[in-house]
Amino acid sequence: MSLPLTLVINLVVAAMFMTVAWVVHLRLGKASVADSFWGPGFAVIAWVTWGLSSDHALRAALVLALVTIWALRLAWHITRRSRNKPEDPRYRDLRARHPQTFWYRSLGTVFLLQAGLMWIVSLPVQLGIHSPIPQGLTWLDGMGFILWLSGFFFEAVGDAQLARFKADPANKGRILDTGLWAYTRHPNYFGETLMWWALFLIAAQVPRGLWSVIGPLVLTFLLLRVSGVRLTEATMGKSYSDLDRYKQRVSPFFPWPPQKKQKQHPR
Repeated sequence: MSLPLTLVINLVVAAMFMTVAWVVHLRLGKASVADSFWGPGFAVIAWVTWGLSSDHALRAALVLALVTIWALRLAWHITRRSRNKPEDPRYRDLRARHPQTFWYRSLGTVFLLQAGLMWIVSLPVQLGIHSPIPQGLTWLDGMGFILWLSGFFFEAVGDAQLARFKADPANKGRILDTGLWAYTRHPNYFGETLMWWALFLIAAQVPRGLWSVIGPLVLTFLLLRVSGVRLTEATMGKSYSDLDRYKQRVSPFFPWPPQKKQKQHPR
């Protein structure tokens, strides 16, 4: 099947998938389910692209495997984290602005919007799986795979460290500043960004693959300026009085050795 038609079908599939998520949200009363559907949506797009492609290169299998592993881990992590918890403040604020109409407004402003973003961000996946050439794996595939593993390490380990930290009641009101969180304030966001740039590196060598750079560019912008770093730190600022000191010591995004804690001198 041609690439343009595959892209159109994937856009429709993404919209249908997130419409199912919207129906689940109506059942549960929590728009936060959109986050649990986010990762699996990429896996669905990847598998549909695989099914629509008649000739598969080794690269296609590599991209399919990497996206599926990432999607399953992310879905498991987010679903476990949000289980038995109230609706995420992002969605709760949207609901408060339109309490009577949010149930249908959310289809477009939350779920279909995420479907569109999902389709854009997944462009390296769609192009990387769809193209049968080059057939064999190249040094770019190797570099992309190593970069993806590094990103997966930062995201998975960072999430695990934060979950373990929050599970200890003694840490209530404290900021995690050990492990990966001592080198970057957002190891999970950094890891996710790294993985999507790695997938672009793999897809860049296929015909028209360079155009898929829009995917990691959009994701990087979202994580840095919209729903990732900026929103997280704005929320943290309302709950943690020592956030400013943490921000002075620890790199905001890219991992870097932290500055030493300054000793408090008595006045």
